Parts: sequence; C-alpha cells; structure tokens
Amino acid sequence: MSVRTPPRLLELAGASLLRDNEASAITALEYLPTELFPPLFVEAFYGRHSKTLKAMVQAWPFVRLPLGGLMHMPQEETFQAVLDGLDVLLAQKVRPRRSKLQVLDLRNTGRNFWSVWCGARARVCPSPCMVSAAEDSLETEQPLASSLKVFIELCLNERTMDGFLTYLLRWAEERKDSIHLCCKKLKIVSMPVENIGKVLSMVQLDCIREVDVCCSWRLPALAGFAPLLGRMTRVQCLLLSHVHVSAFEEEEQEHVVQFTSQFLKLHHLRVLYMESPSFLEGRLDQMLRCLMSPLDNLAITNCLLTELDLTHLSKCQNISQLKALDLSGVSLTNFSPELLQVLLEKVAATLRELDLNKCGITGPQLESILPTLSRCSQLSYFSVLGNPLSMAVMGKLLRCMAGLPRLSQELYPVPQESYSSHGVLHPGRLAQFRADLLEILRVLGRPRTIWISASPCPHCGDNTFYHAEPIVYRCSTPA
Repeated sequence: MSVRTPPRLLELAGASLLRDNEASAITALEYLPTELFPPLFVEAFYGRHSKTLKAMVQAWPFVRLPLGGLMHMPQEETFQAVLDGLDVLLAQKVRPRRSKLQVLDLRNTGRNFWSVWCGARARVCPSPCMVSAAEDSLETEQPLASSLKVFIELCLNERTMDGFLTYLLRWAEERKDSIHLCCKKLKIVSMPVENIGKVLSMVQLDCIREVDVCCSWRLPALAGFAPLLGRMTRVQCLLLSHVHVSAFEEEEQEHVVQFTSQFLKLHHLRVLYMESPSFLEGRLDQMLRCLMSPLDNLAITNCLLTELDLTHLSKCQNISQLKALDLSGVSLTNFSPELLQVLLEKVAATLRELDLNKCGITGPQLESILPTLSRCSQLSYFSVLGNPLSMAVMGKLLRCMAGLPRLSQELYPVPQESYSSHGVLHPGRLAQFRADLLEILRVLGRPRTIWISASPCPHCGDNTFYHAEPIVYRCSTPA
C-alpha cells in the first residue's frame, strides 16, 4: 500500500495565506521570503485568485516567469490577471523594490523551475525539451530598461488559430513599444503568406532559431515568404515541405532566385531539411552556393535531382562537416555510382547518420560504394530500406559495415529473393534468409542488431513492418 506524501510546509503556508484572506496575502508579498513566491503563485494560479496573481506579477523576485509550464489548461481569467499585473508594472516609472521580472515565458519550458521551487507536487506541464541555462542567459543578458520580453512558440494554422494566441498577439500589438515578442520555434501549417506577414510583424524575427514550413505551397507563395525568412538571421534549423511547381509556372526562375538568395543572410544555419523540393531539380547549385555556413544535417528527399545536381552537392564546401545526410526518395537508379562515391568521400570523416531509403539503388551501385562506406568511421545509423537488393549484396554490405565501431542501427530491405515472381512476400523464404543473415553475423563475430523490413521504417505505425523482431547476434563469451 502506497503512503501518501504529506504536504510540504511551504505549500501549507501558501494555502493558508490564500485561505485566510486574499488581501492579507497581497499585503504579505512585501515581506514574503523569495522561496515562497513560486508555491504561492502556483496555488493562486490554479485557485484562480486573480487579485493575488496580479500583485505577485508586479512583485516577482525572479528575472523570468515561466508561466507556460503551468498553462496546459489555460484559464482566461488567470491569464488575464497576469497580463493586468504586467500592464501595471510597465506603466510604473519606478519598479517595486523586489521586482526583477524581465521575461514572461509562455513556452512549455518551465518544469525545472517549478519543480525546484515547489517540489514534485507542482502541477506542471510535461516538456519534451528544456531551454538550457546558457540559452536562458543569452535571452536576458541585455534587458531593456522599460521593456519586457515575452517568449512564445508559434504554430500558424488558419483553421485552428486558438483564441489564446489571437488574444496574446492583440495584447502585444497594443503594447509594441514596451513588449518584445520573441519566438524560438516557428511552425507554419496552413496560412496565406499575407496573414503570416501580419503575425510575424509583431515578432522579433532575429529571435527565431527553428522554422518548420509544413504547407503545400506553390512556388509564388514560397517566394512571397522568402523576404521574411531572410530577416530570420539567426535561424539554425530550416524544414521545408511540399512546395509545388506547375508545368505552366510563370516567372519560375525568378521565384527560385527569390528563395535561394535568402540563404546568403542565414549565417547560423546548421540543419536543412527539404521534403519534395521539386523546384530545385536542375537548380540545386543556386541554393548551395548561397550557403554561408557549414551544415551539420542535410536532407533533400522525395524529389527528382539531376546528375549535375549531385555533382554540385559533392563539390559544396559547406557539406564537408555533415553529421547526417538523408537522400531518401531521390531516384539514383540511373546515376553513375561514382557520383555517390565522391559525395560520401566528402563527408566520410564526420558522417554519423546516412539515409538512402527508396533511392532505387541497385546491387552494382551499392557494391561500388562499399569501400567508401567502410571509411565512415563515425557512422552510427545506416538505412537502405526500400531498395531492391539481393541476398548476396546484403551479405557483402553486412561484412563491409562490420568494421565500423560506432554503428548501432542498421536497417535493410527484405532480400529480393524473399518475394515471389508476383511480388508477394514468401514467409518460408524470408525465414531462410533471416537464418542466413544471422549466420553471417556469427561468422563476423561482433555483437550486432539489424532490422530487415519491407516498409520504409520499422518504427512507423502507418506502414506494415514484416517481422518486427530484429535479427540479433550476441557474442558468446568464454566462462
């Protein structure tokens, strides 16, 4: 039987203040110990004590108020109380003695703060990632005397633009001389470019670090967004999905130049993911020569590229330090294998992840790059799912990759011999080939786990994954 944890003295003190008399609680703020502010704030926030919240914001003794960590179920009344407190604070020429507030953080990044000050009982919203202490210090190292920074995460979706965000943007716009609205992560799901411009006009664009454009845009829309992207000068990660080009697109080249030229302004870009960028076919060099910093991760997937595009990619100086390369869905069937070999040689010293899923790579092409693959000593993840490989080629591949000390994840397609002439997977043949693969691993004598799959990813619930159990070989050690 579990023993219920008794309330801490701090919690009891905060609850007692609010229970006895809210006016007394407000009066006590002048003398309240700093460590009692967070638990009292939590009690006031969830208890909807608006007057206390308003007063506490004005007397907040910390630089940052990480409100987002408490707002998994935001209440209009309590949020309004916080904003009212900020209005009073901003209107004052001389701040209250205890007030140190410079940043209102509405992102879901405050769990550590509330846990430290309020203990495990604080009802905070789980957060998949935390802002580092170094990043926090950068955000407040040069505070403006009469301004307040408000940090948010923006997800722009016209159909589901929530009332909270709409209200906040309106509030910030009315106070734009004293409020600096900052956003680290910007995601655009579905919204006309002109509306995006209106929202972003209220945001400090040089605060943005990550941009995820997940829209089915046409090329003119991307060109319209390009000037906004160029003002996000500190962007480190750019993800772009599904930009369509019509066969009758007018001014197509001009639109491409409008977009690619913005990379000249992105001196901090490290991660670039481009899903289905059909407009880059035959023009990849236009983007590559505008890159201003070495990339860590590059993904160009599910599109057509020319051999000349791949040649330009292998010569690009800013990919020589790549840690991850993803060319999934780029058809390489008719390409000279030397092109891929030169590209891999370029990144062999630093590459940790390599995705060549569904590239139509043939056995002879893969065999030709085995010597280069064997020199990718940092490689920890390798996937060639969805390519038509024979059992013989897979055996050579397993032997080649055996010498890579960091390799821990290997994803391979079901051997072609496992299918009937009609393309139906034959369970008996597959079982035999699994046994053959395990025997190869035994001969190599190194502990290893490999996945074989008829679908792109063994971790994706949307695809059928045959034999989800991996092939595992563990060395037997002598007694």
